[in-house]
Amino acid sequence: MTLSEIVRQLDLKVLTFMPENDLEVRYGYASDLLSDVLGQAPPGALWVTLQCHPNVIAIASLLDLSAVLLVGGILPDQATLERGQETGVTILSTELPTFEIVGRLYQLGLRGSTRSCLDG
Repeated sequence: MTLSEIVRQLDLKVLTFMPENDLEVRYGYASDLLSDVLGQAPPGALWVTLQCHPNVIAIASLLDLSAVLLVGGILPDQATLERGQETGVTILSTELPTFEIVGRLYQLGLRGSTRSCLDG
C-alpha cells in the first residue's frame, strides 16, 4: 500500500509534505518510546506515535521511515515541522487515538514487522 493511499483512505492531515515518489509502506510501527523505535522499527515503516518533538524527526530520518503519524490531534511545534521539512520526513496527523488508528491501518492491510530484539 502506498503512503498516499493510506493518507487518502484514513483522511490523514499532511503537516509537512508528501514525497514526490509515492512510497510503498510495508510495515507499521506504534510506539512512544524512542529507544524502542530506534532499536526495532524497520526501514520504510509508518511510525504511529504521540511524541511530537524534534528527536522524533531525527529518529525517523535516521531509520528512513516512510512517515510519522501523530495521534490524538497532537500537533508539533514550528521547530519540529521545520526540521521535518529540512530532513525530508513526512509528518501526518489524525484526531484518532493510537489504538483506533492502528486498527484501521491493520484493516487496510498494513502489518507490523516480524523483526524482534532477539534478531540481534
